[in-house]
Amino acid sequence: MNFLKLLFKSIFYLVVLFAFLALGAWGVAYHVYSEELPDVNALRDIQYQVPLRIYDRHGGLIAEFGEKRRIPVSIDQIPELVEKAFLAAEDDRFYQHPGVDLQGLFRAGWELLRTGHKGQGGSTITMQVARNFFLSSEKTYSRKFREILLAVKIERELTKRQILELYLNKIYLGNRAYGVAAAASIYYNKPLDALTPAEAAMLAGLPKAPSKFNPVVNPERAKIRRDYILGRMGELGWLTEEQVKAAQLEPVQTTLFLGAESEVSAPYVAEMVRARMVEQFGEAAYEMGLRVYTTLDPELQRTASLALRNALLDYDRRHGWRGAEGRVEFPVGDVEAAASHARAQRLVEGLIAAVVLEVEARQATVVDGQGRRHVLDLESLQWARPYLSEDAMGPRPKSVAEVLSPGDIVRLRQGEKGYTLAQLPQVEGAFVAFDSTSGALLALEGGYDFSLSKFNRVTQAQRQPGSSFKPFLYSAALENGFTLASVISDDPRVYEKAAANKKDWQPQNYGGKFYGPTRLHEALVRSQNLVSVRLMEAITPEVVLRHAKSFGLPVGQWQPTLSLALGSYALTPWELTAAYMVFANGGYRVEPYFIQRVEDLRGNVLFEAVPQHFCDNELAFLPKGAGQLREKRVSPTTLPSGRRCQPGVLGQAPRVISPENAWLVQVMLRDVVKRGTAASAGRALKRPDIGGKTGTTNDQRDAWFSGFGPGVVATAWVGFDDYRPLGRMETGGKVAVPMWVDFMQVALKDRPVQELKPPPGIITASIDPGTGQIVPSGTPGAIIEYFDVRYPQVTTAVMPEYLPSQAISEAIGDRQMVEELF
Repeated sequence: MNFLKLLFKSIFYLVVLFAFLALGAWGVAYHVYSEELPDVNALRDIQYQVPLRIYDRHGGLIAEFGEKRRIPVSIDQIPELVEKAFLAAEDDRFYQHPGVDLQGLFRAGWELLRTGHKGQGGSTITMQVARNFFLSSEKTYSRKFREILLAVKIERELTKRQILELYLNKIYLGNRAYGVAAAASIYYNKPLDALTPAEAAMLAGLPKAPSKFNPVVNPERAKIRRDYILGRMGELGWLTEEQVKAAQLEPVQTTLFLGAESEVSAPYVAEMVRARMVEQFGEAAYEMGLRVYTTLDPELQRTASLALRNALLDYDRRHGWRGAEGRVEFPVGDVEAAASHARAQRLVEGLIAAVVLEVEARQATVVDGQGRRHVLDLESLQWARPYLSEDAMGPRPKSVAEVLSPGDIVRLRQGEKGYTLAQLPQVEGAFVAFDSTSGALLALEGGYDFSLSKFNRVTQAQRQPGSSFKPFLYSAALENGFTLASVISDDPRVYEKAAANKKDWQPQNYGGKFYGPTRLHEALVRSQNLVSVRLMEAITPEVVLRHAKSFGLPVGQWQPTLSLALGSYALTPWELTAAYMVFANGGYRVEPYFIQRVEDLRGNVLFEAVPQHFCDNELAFLPKGAGQLREKRVSPTTLPSGRRCQPGVLGQAPRVISPENAWLVQVMLRDVVKRGTAASAGRALKRPDIGGKTGTTNDQRDAWFSGFGPGVVATAWVGFDDYRPLGRMETGGKVAVPMWVDFMQVALKDRPVQELKPPPGIITASIDPGTGQIVPSGTPGAIIEYFDVRYPQVTTAVMPEYLPSQAISEAIGDRQMVEELF
């Protein structure tokens, strides 16, 4: 008995001694390590690594850039079902323990004593927060001790709900998903509140081993883990037995939604924004959680993309069949094998891959990647004449076998009557549209498909604009003494040693036709090259370059040559469209922009575009009579807009041409659409308030159309990246105008027809259409023409070859009238 008392007493003292020793060791260790522990208050203002997200003007997602995909959410936004699933999987006593679960620690200690290995166990959610935010994941005693100390410290500083919020936003759940909201999007393409119990349990099983329990990689193991968690939820009373059984019967979802669900496809704009943000913030832009709101209109962007693809595919179809994209071998009639080969082909916008299954005399059966069969009959293949060159094709096929063979890899294009044969176009294109009053980008497509070519032809392609440049030349002429009634010779002429290679240059009109003496108005409508060259010679290239510079055109690298009249110097579609805004809005130079606002992760505005407003320069251009140009200072009350430009003020769009000049150019450009080289646009849109100009360069290497409607200005361009000719008759009016029309039909559908009211400085007069001379009203055969009251209403007839160039420069350059020089 005494022996037992002594034994128990000894054990008691030993326990007390060990307890004191443990407490002492704890105290010493705490004192040593606590000084090295980070400040947990940093968790209150934690900055998650959140990707860069880009949106359209209405908040629709365009693109996401960043290695880690995370969607931070507050604890109040996390459904109870999701919370319970993670607690059941990781720490069901989370709300009871002080950050360290002694039961779990004893369990881990027993595992160490029993096996001699450090294993899992004992890590509470708070300890995981400590490890994920402050420590490494190495399994060492010192790291574990720091983890315990940090967990206790975190519990003292933060509430349980704050800790759980940190945990559910930080954890890695596989496939670039960090946090529960991102995981719900990637694995199920759902918001958190739409998850089922089975889905919530599946996500809750991932933190333990994101690869091992990944439902896509290891669906069997993932299901075992999921069902275990569902069972735990049932044992804890968080799900009923019926709910557990029903959830365990759900199949495992094995599809990933890796890309952010874009609401509008605008990859070229997304890349422009990404580059701008990296330029501004460096590589940190990918993880700062920046939200960039662009000016892009989602409906117009979709319209622009479709318009460009259709225009390029239609051009491609006009030039014949270049053959199958490739060939594959598979057992005869094996639909699944054919579908498998089709699925292996790259995805291309607007075209689906298919494999020819069988060919008969008058039809072929093809199989797409989904195993669907499509029949292509001989009639639908009549376009598929063999391509020989840009100007030549072989005969029409007499049998399907002349076009297709079993095993051919082809592309299909969906039309009104189903799918038809198509091919990847080699030709490229660009389309860009701005709000002409604000400069905001409305739509941009830099090529047929961003995945095929990331080269942005809107902002990077330097191409000759051809006749699309002529409106700037004619605007300069109107500022230098010419009127719409001025008559200019269109007869052929050779300019000695005027070509770039110092050879003689003989400009031609398209089609080789000459029109003789032509009024300025009609010359632009018909895009007469010889008139334009004579006009350039009359007012001099230097004057035109100075005038073009005021529109923002990149004239710094251009030379003052006569060929400038025909758009021989390169620019980008972005630059040309921005310059056309001046004509569209009545004379103001508006800077184009595409980023409306940039916000940080918390919604703080880091940048916001300054709204642009029209203002008039203090200098108003008025003639001094029959002599030289003078600059007259006027009071703000006499300015047309009523607002005066102020030095150093942001957001000003200054006037660069007079309202009269802008109106007269608009009149000519509206007639281009009404009855000129772009008449097809007028017939299609049936509106009097649209205008524009076609452009076609030598050998049809570039096809353009730039034009405007109420509040919208847009440019369409088509050409080959390697500068190959497009082929005979492939002009701006044939190739580019349809793209522009398809876009404008949507862009203008809800915009009322604009009243065509001239500014106060414009008057009308009757003229003789042959001579341009003003005649009495009511004269038989007379037509009405517009004139600028700032200048004498007399015609100007020019044949520069009969007048020394110095005399022309002195007379016309100083805005004097040169009359009847024929």
